[in-house]
Amino acid sequence: MNNLITKLKQLYASFFDIVSYLQSPFLLLVRLYWGWQLIESGWGKLHHLDKVTDFFTSLNLPMPAQTALAISCLEFFGGIFLAVGLVSRLTAFVLTINMLMAYITADREALFSIFSDPDKFYAAAPYTFLIASFLVLIFGPGRIALDSILGIPTGPYGARRATLTPNLPS
Repeated sequence: MNNLITKLKQLYASFFDIVSYLQSPFLLLVRLYWGWQLIESGWGKLHHLDKVTDFFTSLNLPMPAQTALAISCLEFFGGIFLAVGLVSRLTAFVLTINMLMAYITADREALFSIFSDPDKFYAAAPYTFLIASFLVLIFGPGRIALDSILGIPTGPYGARRATLTPNLPS
């Protein structure tokens, strides 16, 4: 019986070792797809700032013209940063806040129906962007990202570790 349990533990560990190799490619696909979607959204808003400003005015947002430009740039450049994996967690944090604010300001009914009518919450425009940015915020960009190539810490406690590591002479 003990041998069976040991064998099951080994199989379990092997399975998750294999599955863990899919993490970086999965995060790359999430970043590329949703980064591209944000780039297109931001680009469209940048080319129709008057309509975005009118929409933000209808929501009674402060400084609607400036807010429209800021959100358009955030989506365009944030989408680029997300897609290529540059300062990924910081970008994902800002995008997550942006999508939460989109729910609060433009899809308030969907936000408040998260428990009573989840389909309405899931169908709201910010939902998929929120989930994608939240995934990158929580799990990082994966190994296939500019952050990894440039040596920007992205793993657990990476930024903290990087600032606490003393500069030792060679």
